[in-house]
Amino acid sequence: MPDLLIELFSEEIPARMQGTARETLRKMVTDGLVEAGLTYAHAAAFSTPRRLTLAIEGLTAESPTLREERKGPQTTAPEKAIEGFLRSTGLTRDQLEIRDDKKGQVYFAVVTRPGRQAPGIIAEVLEKTIRTFPWPKSMRWGAGSLRWVRPLHGILCLLTSEAGAEVVPLDIDGIRAGNTTRGHRFMAPDEFSVTSFEDYAAKLKSAKVVLDSAEREEIIWNEAKTLAFARGLEVVEDRGLLTEVAGLVEWPVALMGDIAEDFLALPPEVLQTSMKEHQKFFSVRNPATGRIEGFVTVANRETADNGATILKGNLKVLSARLSDAKFFWEHDLRVVRTEGLEGMGAGLAHVTFHNKLGSQAERIARIETLAREIAPLTGAAPDLAAQAARVVKSDLRSAMVGEFPELQGLMGSYYARAEGLPDAVADACKGHYSPLGPSDEVPTDPVTVAVALADKIDTLTGFWAIDEKPTGSKDPFALRRAALGVIRLVLGNGLRIKLADVFAPRISAHVVNRYYSGKLDVLSALSDLQIPEDFKEGAELQFSGSVKAIDPDDYASAVEHFPDLADKLQDLLSFFHDRLKVFLKEQNIPYDVIDAVLSMPGADDLTLVVKRAEALTAFLKTDDGTNLIQGFKRANNILTQAEEKDGVEYSFGADPKFADTAEEKALFAALDRAEAAIAPAMQAEDFAAAMAAMAALRAPIDAFFTAVQINADNEILRRNRLNLLSRIRQICLSVADLTKIEG
Repeated sequence: MPDLLIELFSEEIPARMQGTARETLRKMVTDGLVEAGLTYAHAAAFSTPRRLTLAIEGLTAESPTLREERKGPQTTAPEKAIEGFLRSTGLTRDQLEIRDDKKGQVYFAVVTRPGRQAPGIIAEVLEKTIRTFPWPKSMRWGAGSLRWVRPLHGILCLLTSEAGAEVVPLDIDGIRAGNTTRGHRFMAPDEFSVTSFEDYAAKLKSAKVVLDSAEREEIIWNEAKTLAFARGLEVVEDRGLLTEVAGLVEWPVALMGDIAEDFLALPPEVLQTSMKEHQKFFSVRNPATGRIEGFVTVANRETADNGATILKGNLKVLSARLSDAKFFWEHDLRVVRTEGLEGMGAGLAHVTFHNKLGSQAERIARIETLAREIAPLTGAAPDLAAQAARVVKSDLRSAMVGEFPELQGLMGSYYARAEGLPDAVADACKGHYSPLGPSDEVPTDPVTVAVALADKIDTLTGFWAIDEKPTGSKDPFALRRAALGVIRLVLGNGLRIKLADVFAPRISAHVVNRYYSGKLDVLSALSDLQIPEDFKEGAELQFSGSVKAIDPDDYASAVEHFPDLADKLQDLLSFFHDRLKVFLKEQNIPYDVIDAVLSMPGADDLTLVVKRAEALTAFLKTDDGTNLIQGFKRANNILTQAEEKDGVEYSFGADPKFADTAEEKALFAALDRAEAAIAPAMQAEDFAAAMAAMAALRAPIDAFFTAVQINADNEILRRNRLNLLSRIRQICLSVADLTKIEG
């Protein structure tokens, strides 16, 4: 079987696009070949800044001959139906077969599609791939219509077999496929021919091109570590930067330089961010002091002076960049020392958070109030939590964050310490944005947790109040991430917070205050109009009576004026439950178990929900649990059917004096014991004990169903036994809604 080698040679492809592009090339070509009837053993894609490469092994030499039979209309069908069938098959009527069918004679088309040689199929598939390749951005050049990420200069398309290598005939807008490519732009620019993938890869390496991006990453990382180790330093690991830099070079050469003494006092994160964002440098750290003292840059070529000239140029640019960073740092420190962090953040009163939710300063005031309220639940001092809330956003007005937005929060912690604020406040500045994702570390400091919760809850309740909720895959305000952050903060710190009690006054305050602001706008507009004073006074009186009487934080009062508040609150809680299901599913807790505990009282207490879910999951993994569920469902089904048939509810009145069998009497006794054990266990949140008490019902329930006929001829016995089933249902449902459990 032949092997296929494809290379698309162009001007430099942006590093951020290369990984996706090589996988897209592999998928589009292999999918196209398979659809056309060819099979293959293995396919691998590669990329460098100037080329996308695909190597396919074990490709079939031709597609198989296909014989297809298609049933058509009856021979007595209207002429137009027969003509349509002929058009769809490409046959004439005399080429059709007539066969007997259940309803008469029917036309059949037998279409034989002969196999095709691989080169013709490859040419079609590759041309379609090139013309429809989904680059995030593409361009045209010259007079042609072809679009590519950068001008496409060459196509190598080679089919290699035991008989030798042949070029697949292909011409796209004047770019003709061949068996040649080029090496490094500067060190080996001449064209050379290849005969196979092995020959291609070997000659590229001789021409100063490392084809495999993973190999380039390994070279860069090993060289960088070696250079740092020789000086007693270490490279700060950054896998994202490593991948990006590997996409910028074809022949990586690591070079190490020193950071000037003037800049060593800058925070390490500032140095690291500036070098990464502006120049794609790796930071080199002194492990003894934690300071960033050097950098590693990666050149794309070897030089006679071993990179000295390259380093000199890089140092010149780096000094200019770090001078800017030093200026921002010193400027911000002067502001903090003279005005404090609160003074730095004063300008946030003029920064809009959202046109329906006010300014950043108004949002900070809301976060402060909520942080003070939540603080006792996290173990934080309310005044300290409020102080932290007032300043955690202040660094948004700093010069440093203006230049490097990704440093928000972190810079606030530095400025807080420079002002002499408590460590808890400084830590909250840095940590209150966390957790940002499913793998981000969850803060545990009480003040940080209080402010982080307040920040996220204000965001969620605010956007729910103005009906700006996520829809489908769209979530422009990252509300799913905020909800997951609240969930992880609560569960990670074992907090007992009733979300409904926290959400309700916040949503009502947002809605009422928006309405209040709208009325003020109307009054303001009235004051500018030439209208009678008594009309204005009447408007003010109406305003005062209809709005000022509403306490924005009184949810019950607000619901009377704005009935949709209850729907908003319930919808937000449902949103949290959906996020919780996703989170717990990753902890191996099934959806049906989560639904079973969410149906119980206290479902807005996330820690309580998880404790119940974990206990129920463990219970269902036991034989007793599995069998008890079946017994419960049997009891519930019989009871439900009887209640529908009789038109009554069998929910009380089971009396042991009417027990007719030993099994029935044993079940009464078992239910009494279970009820006596389950109620206090649930009250004490000892869910394992409650599950154990419920598990003890398994044997007596099984024995009862084996020995006792529920629908007895004696109506008194039947009614008593149905009420006994009701006790089974009530006791089991007091632990969890077992009707939600699948299976």
